[in-house]
Amino acid sequence: MNVVSQRQKLVVSNIANADTPGYKTQDLDFQASFLAALDGGSPQPKEVTSLSTKNDGNNVDLDREARLLAENAMRFSAASNLMRMQLNTIKEAIQGGKSA
Repeated sequence: MNVVSQRQKLVVSNIANADTPGYKTQDLDFQASFLAALDGGSPQPKEVTSLSTKNDGNNVDLDREARLLAENAMRFSAASNLMRMQLNTIKEAIQGGKSA
């Protein structure tokens, strides 16, 4: 969930800077960041170089950022559902297998 949260912050920052001259889009490689998080590391944002740059030097693509927001929301939902299932399993174990 930390990787999803960090990516959300980057996407929101990209959107907020869509009109900032010279701003370069940043993102996380989700898979690499997830694996780094499993090893105790922290996600490292990188500049996205594959986007077209406007005359003012800004390369934020709002359509791409909107897609990433939706993708990130799905990942957060999946992660929170998994966490909820794990907590329910622990709760049942504590209660001796009896459901509340």
